[in-house]
Amino acid sequence: MADDPQRMTGPRPVAGVQPVVDAVLREAPLAAMDPTTLYALLRLRVDVFVVEQECAYPELDGRDLEPDALQLWAEAGGSVAAAARLLRDADGRARIGRVVVAPGARGAGLAGRLLRRALELAGDVDVVLDAQSHLEPFYAGHGFVVDGPEFVEDGIPHLPMLRRA
Repeated sequence: MADDPQRMTGPRPVAGVQPVVDAVLREAPLAAMDPTTLYALLRLRVDVFVVEQECAYPELDGRDLEPDALQLWAEAGGSVAAAARLLRDADGRARIGRVVVAPGARGAGLAGRLLRRALELAGDVDVVLDAQSHLEPFYAGHGFVVDGPEFVEDGIPHLPMLRRA
C-alpha cells in the first residue's frame, strides 16, 4: 500500500491546525501499541527532530525497546499531536525524552500535559532530561533545574536538567 495519508486508518501525525483542546493522553509500552499509532508517533518524531530541526541522527536509538520504556502521546482530531518517552536509567532515575509537538498543535499546552503525566508515572524518583537550551524556562516551570554545563548535540545547544523526587 502506498504512503497515502488519506488511506491511513487510526492516528496519524497532525498535518495542520487541529482541535487539540479535547486531546486524549495515552501511554503504553512499545509492544502494546497498535502498529498504526506506533507508526504515527515515530513519524512525528522523525518529521520534527530529523526533518524540521535538520538533525541527521539515528532517531530510533534502541531505547524504545527497553523493558521499562513507556511511550506517551496525545491524540487530537484522530491524529498523534504530541508525544514523549519515559525511560528508567541504570542508576534508577527516570528519564524523559523525545518530547515533541506537531507544528499545527503547538501552543495548546500538550507538551506540558504530557510532561506532567510522565512525572506522575515516574513516581517518587529523581527525573532527568536533556532540554534544548531555549526550552529551559518551560522545564523549570515544571520543577526542573539545570544540572550541568550546556552541551551541543546535533548542532543544537542542550542543558542537562534534574527534578528531585
